[in-house]
Amino acid sequence: MWIWQQPDWPGRKQETSQVFRYDHTALTPKLRELHFLQGVLLGKMGVQNNQQAALDTMLANILTSSAIEGERLNHSVVRSSLARKLGIAESQSVATTAQSDGLAAMVTDVIGNWQQPLTLERLLQWHAWLFPSDSSLIHREQIVQRVLGGQLRGNEPMQVVSGRPCLTEAGRPKIHFEAPPRDVLESELNCFIDWFNHSRDDTNLDPLLRAGIAHFWFITIHPLEDGNGRLARLLTDLALAQAEHQSIRFYAMSVAILERRSSYYDILEQSQKGDTDITAWLVWFLETLAASLTQVLADIEQTLLKTRFWQRVDQTQLNKEQVKVLNRLLDGDFSEGISNSQYGKVAKVSPATASRHLAQFVEVGCLVKTAAGGRSTRYVIFR
Repeated sequence: MWIWQQPDWPGRKQETSQVFRYDHTALTPKLRELHFLQGVLLGKMGVQNNQQAALDTMLANILTSSAIEGERLNHSVVRSSLARKLGIAESQSVATTAQSDGLAAMVTDVIGNWQQPLTLERLLQWHAWLFPSDSSLIHREQIVQRVLGGQLRGNEPMQVVSGRPCLTEAGRPKIHFEAPPRDVLESELNCFIDWFNHSRDDTNLDPLLRAGIAHFWFITIHPLEDGNGRLARLLTDLALAQAEHQSIRFYAMSVAILERRSSYYDILEQSQKGDTDITAWLVWFLETLAASLTQVLADIEQTLLKTRFWQRVDQTQLNKEQVKVLNRLLDGDFSEGISNSQYGKVAKVSPATASRHLAQFVEVGCLVKTAAGGRSTRYVIFR
């Protein structure tokens, strides 16, 4: 029995204030941690270039959300489409495509118009942008698939299956999940959309739980021929933007999902085969969201470290290779510090010149020696 066949599935209930069951005790500590991380991030947002950071985050979301589904996009082309959509001048602009322009339109509508209600028409417009008519042949991990954008799936059963080596004992492909049948799809979607719009003002529902529920519910309905996962992640972004009451995002949750791609599919499959208690899914979702926030905070701290470093070091007194080495150290490329031989290879200088440069860096307070001596000597950034 799939979760949508349960008697207390949200599409069957008259009253939908709490659409799924979950263990508040297990989730409360994780929510407390997440709200703390959100507060820290909001406090540090002022040190970033907001417009550029928004572009970088949107780009990361588009690229990684597609990568989760096995589709590789051209980084430069998608970036160019986003920059044009956001009105950001790029030093090296490249030609865009209908697909890249559609992706840019889709993600900017989701985040930029976060105050607008969710409608079926809006969902189908995102899908049309995701699969524009003149680029409907999607190449995904050696599979070529034609997708018609902007319309709900057809009458064929929507099953997620795998063939060899995942055959059943009878030799048939294994069915990992089957979505609700087509004849109830409109009513299922209407129920979901109505909940999504009304739950935004539900003070009894934590907005981060709302994002996790929306993600799971939409994927379970699986209303489209393809692109359900990407639209579910878009809905997550929309719910998080509504939770933060702003259109600028500084973290891309799809990056963390891609890093946990295998467990992502495992927890979805596990949760869709059970009852309507989705605690396990929500735990996974909140932990992955925490990983996203932790990573972006680490990136901001790295940026601040770099900024403070170059504020006290006169870059004009250094040559190009010296600046290159220091920037690589600041970026964490040499986590245990750089040795004399490593410096020589990166800067393309002799061992004697490498020793002289490193000694100069120590003298002016750029670097400091680690405790190890001899050939084990390393130099790290002086903080």
